Amino acid sequence: MIVNAWRVRATAEDFTLPPDGPPFDLQLLTVNRAEWLHEVGLEAGTPFLVSPVFEYDVVLNCFFQSPGMRMRAVSTQFGYARDLAAFLTFLWVSRRGRGWREATEEDHLAYLAWRRRDGDGPRTSGATWNREVAGVDAFYRWAVRAGHLPTSPIPQVARRPRVGAQLSRRTADEQRPATYARDAGTVRVEWLPPFSYRVWRDVGVRGFDVAGLPRLGFRARWAARNATFCDVMVRTGLRLAEQCALTVFEVPWWTPEAGAYVRFWLPQAVAKGSSSRWTYVPAAVLRDVDDYRRWDRAEVVAQAQAAGRYARWRRPWVAEEPGRPWARRVGSTSRVKVEHLGASERRLLLVEGPAGLEPAMLWLGEGGQPLSVSAWKEMFAASNRRCTAAGVLLACHAHMLRHTFAVVTLEQLQRGHLAALAEQHPRQREHYTRVFGDPLDWVRRRLGHRSVVTTLVYLHTLAELEMETRMALVPSGWDLPVDVVDETAAVA
Repeated sequence: MIVNAWRVRATAEDFTLPPDGPPFDLQLLTVNRAEWLHEVGLEAGTPFLVSPVFEYDVVLNCFFQSPGMRMRAVSTQFGYARDLAAFLTFLWVSRRGRGWREATEEDHLAYLAWRRRDGDGPRTSGATWNREVAGVDAFYRWAVRAGHLPTSPIPQVARRPRVGAQLSRRTADEQRPATYARDAGTVRVEWLPPFSYRVWRDVGVRGFDVAGLPRLGFRARWAARNATFCDVMVRTGLRLAEQCALTVFEVPWWTPEAGAYVRFWLPQAVAKGSSSRWTYVPAAVLRDVDDYRRWDRAEVVAQAQAAGRYARWRRPWVAEEPGRPWARRVGSTSRVKVEHLGASERRLLLVEGPAGLEPAMLWLGEGGQPLSVSAWKEMFAASNRRCTAAGVLLACHAHMLRHTFAVVTLEQLQRGHLAALAEQHPRQREHYTRVFGDPLDWVRRRLGHRSVVTTLVYLHTLAELEMETRMALVPSGWDLPVDVVDETAAVA
């Protein structure tokens, strides 16, 4: 970690106090902290930046309380915060301790050269650079509008409207960063064929050897839970943050009458981009989730209840009736639907269980506490390390499972769609398409994409996969044997 770096932190409702008490009367600062946050307009979980000398810049951090930022998803807010912190760290370390107010266009161009062209730099891709520029540009646009700066250090050019594009939101004279990369158009989708996924899961997550047998010495305490978590991701296309935020209210229990798939509603409050949608889970995977809830989860909940861990939660939300998804904050008189609670609020949600209060979050860790996104990322990293140690040349991350779902599902739907259309006459095909729609649009809805243009990348992946299959059929030698025709004999 860079010592002289800007750091990203999250606004908390409570301070963590030492077990022996603070050295001074810190309780005065923590009394009614939640009410104080509400009075000053701060939301718990909002990111803020701290300078390398541990200073809190009030003006700079007002950016994260601006309307444009507060309407964005929490993950997007933290993404902007990290990209802005990286640029400010560059100013501090490489531009002689310069602050955000003193940044110039030359500083931005120097940052571009280091990020993309410097032999000792990170050499980021065009897509990554464009994302970073967008975050820093959003901050400086806000600072100029708010009157904190006369101009932005990010050079601008007029945005050209795309041919055939609607001009309702993007006008011909709208500005955009002049340093946007031109090589960001090509997107390489990383995904695993089903067989490769099973090998990665069994070796990396379950701890099996390459022969598919349990490996001696592997601690398999949470292998079943982790494998089930991955199976849910790869069979539903949920994002990591979305799946981490699921509660027992969303995910139903499996029943014999359920059929091949069971669907549940992903609420808008935890869906990225407010893309609330139906999520379809295969019955076999849901049965594994039930086993986890019935055994592993129930065990850690019982241990946490016996240790009184949930009683020490400060001002939790409580759903007093298990069958009714309504919650009330301790100390408040108003009730809120669970589906309206965000991810950070769900981490503090308790529900009345058979033996008392327990977390409503579905995925719990060893201590019976809700698992964080970072904890699951570490699980993927550890699984990749096990594959490497076992000689399995496979690696996977959470979003790769989402790509896998999209590619495999689209291929299956496309094949069935074309087969059905081939057996029908034109009028039947038109009716079939109207009723069942386009496979690409169906996958778009499952992924929560706003535009089918975003989903097209998976169709391109299928086209590339088909081309690889066709190329494999091309003979290795181009000089094919040809029978020599005896023209004289032919004339005779």
